[in-house]
Parts: sequence; structure tokens; C-alpha cells
Amino acid sequence: MAVLDHISSQEAMALENKYGAQNYHPLPVVLSKGEGVFVWDVEGKKYYDFLSAYSSLNQGHCHPKIVNAMTEQAQRLTLTSRAFYNDMLGRYEKYATEYFNFDKMLPMNSGAEAVETALKLCRKWAYEVKGIDLNKAEIVVCKNNFHGRTTTIISFSNDPVARKNFGPYTDGFIKIEYDNLKELEYVLSSNPNVAGFLVEPIQGEAGVYVPSDNYLKEAKALCEKYNVLFIADEVQTGIARTGRLLATCGNCSCEKKDCSGTPDVKPDILVLGKALSGGLYPVSAVMASNDIMNVIQPGNHGSTFGGNPIAAAVAIAALEVVKEENLAENADYLGKIFRAEMNKYIKDSTIVSSVRGKGLLNAIVINDDEDSDTAWNICLKLRDNGLLAKPTHGNIIRFAPPLVMTEDQLLDCVSIITSTLKEFEV
Repeated sequence: MAVLDHISSQEAMALENKYGAQNYHPLPVVLSKGEGVFVWDVEGKKYYDFLSAYSSLNQGHCHPKIVNAMTEQAQRLTLTSRAFYNDMLGRYEKYATEYFNFDKMLPMNSGAEAVETALKLCRKWAYEVKGIDLNKAEIVVCKNNFHGRTTTIISFSNDPVARKNFGPYTDGFIKIEYDNLKELEYVLSSNPNVAGFLVEPIQGEAGVYVPSDNYLKEAKALCEKYNVLFIADEVQTGIARTGRLLATCGNCSCEKKDCSGTPDVKPDILVLGKALSGGLYPVSAVMASNDIMNVIQPGNHGSTFGGNPIAAAVAIAALEVVKEENLAENADYLGKIFRAEMNKYIKDSTIVSSVRGKGLLNAIVINDDEDSDTAWNICLKLRDNGLLAKPTHGNIIRFAPPLVMTEDQLLDCVSIITSTLKEFEV
């Protein structure tokens, strides 16, 4: 069949079910077009996208500036590998490191690749700078984390679905409770082999858990006290999603200028992905100071596609859009409205117990257990009513629309969500 031949939703889903691995459980809707905050299925029905490809589409679907950067670069040079220099990578590295106020960047493709890169970088620093005995370095992580699905990453996951029957697992990780400073200090003070602390500023996949106000700042201080690297996984929370350029920032005005001020928390290693490309291309990055990044030497790490010219052009354009369109400021403003409107509804609701989040990364907790299908059924009804979202952990629905959304559009979405929820009230 020709690439542009029409295909029905049922035909598209049947093809995936027959020829694809069943490693996802998608909502039954088949999309063929996207623009801004909207997507259309193959039959032409229009929906609000309230997931943004897990926060990859902060700049909206098919943003013209990013599309133009991608197509123009694709017509000139697509890939060289790192066997040769190209004329785009250095420009991208300079722009991105100045944008986020770091010395150096190591470019990769997927978020999981970037996390793996950060882990390797942390361990090499531990042996060559901190002086930990070879193969003794340990990295502290948080329970209920989600950093990807590679073998190393699932080794420190406590999600049985992600872990079961994929062992043996990789050693060298210590799991502690999220948002628990006492447990973190105990581990850091009692174990001289700890090299780093890897944390999500907000636990997204776990259900949009926002930590206590001072958690990240005090965790960073503990890492400094015990000479441990603070590694922030901002693959999902970064690039303006939470109302700041980075979720580790406090009240600095990153949305109005480069992040050259003094944020509440500056990670030793920053992990970025998803919206770094505006959803057009797999682009991720690890950033650090010279003292940390310089432990990486030729042959230590790499990627054939990492730092390719298209990725460089796309990422620069994507970051420019965030700044030019004040997306962090918009996410902060709309997020407050969303939570306020949902809290009004929740006061008299039997089906929703709470709403939580920051910026435009939010979740509602359905008043049912994790094994129920209530949240799934709500998402099916939301789809019928013109809005796409997806449950996580059974009874939690995550809401993360593109940050280019307007206030009128947001209020329209709130109306769709609340009217849908009313159909499920007891």
C-alpha cells in the first residue's frame, strides 16, 4: 500500500496487533494529524491532546519553526556520525550549555540513553576524582522511580511489570523512599562508596508526585556535604513543563531569559530529553561541569546518531520556541488555573479524591483501587468527548497538554473533563 493510502482505525490497530510486539497498551484511537494542541484521528475526528507524548510536545504538534529547522537541515546534511565533525553540533552545544548554564553537554537520542550516560559519567567520576575503589561505586535512587526500561535502569526499579523475567539485574544501586531526607542522609553518611543520587524532581510515571518544598534543595545540600553528585532526571519535567525552565529551579525567571541566574538547585549532572526536540526527533542530552564531564575521553562512550545535524538544528529551534513564546510562564499560569478548577469540582465529587501537580504536569486520583478499570473507562469516555489522556498505575490519570495551550482552550478542556467525570459519580 502507498504511504498515503487511507486506512481505517480498525485496520491500523489490527496491523499493529498482528505485526508489532505487544509492549504497550494504547488507548484505542488512531491518530494521523497534529497541530498545536489538537490531533485528528484517521476518520477526521478532532481531539485535545492532554498527554503531549509524555511531555515531548511541550511546543505543540508540528510547530512550524521546528518543522522548518528540521526540513531545511534534512536537505543539507542528516548524519555524519562522530567520526567527523559537522557544522551544527558545536553550535548546538554552545547554545544549549549557555541556555542551561552548564560547561559541557554530551548529546544522545532517547531519555533512557541519557540516563545511562549519566550513570556511566557518575561512576567514572567516582573512581577517577572522588577516589572510590574500582567497581565499588553505588548510586542512590528513589523507590517508584521511572528512568527508562533498559536492563540497568530496570535493575533499580520496583515496578514488577518492568522487572519480572528480565534478570539477572545490575548491581550498584541503593533504593530509598522518595521525599525522605532522613533516609537519604543516613545512606550518604554511612556509605563512603556512594557516588551519586539520581532523582526525578517530580515523579511523573508514578503518578505526578510533587515532593516537599525544600526536598530538592536540601537533598542537593546533603550531596555537597558528602561529596556525592546530584543527578536530576528532567527528561519529563524539564523544558518548561512545570512552570519553570527546569523543575529544579525555584523562583528564578528562566522563562524570561537564559538560566544564568541562581536556581534553587543546580544539578551536578542534568538529564534532558523529550521536549528538547519539540517532539519531532529523538534528542536527549547530559549536561555537567568541566570537572565532571572531562572524565569522558575518546572511546569511553558514544552514539552513532547522538549529536547528528538534524538533532542539533531541531533542538536549537525547540529551545528558541520555549523562550520566544514564554512557555514556562504560560505553564505556570495555566497550571494554577487547572488545579483551582479541578479542586472546585473535587469538593463535591465521589469519583475524584485529589489533584496534584506543578505547572502543566498534573494528575487526578480516581477514588478506586489500582486494579480497577475505572480510570481506563474514564479515559475512554474522555476520548469520546474529544480529549485524550491516559491512566498510570491504574487509578491515576495524568494530564499534560502542550504548553502552547491558551486559557480559553484550557477552560474548554476542564469543562470536558468535569462533565465526563460527572458520568461516573455515584
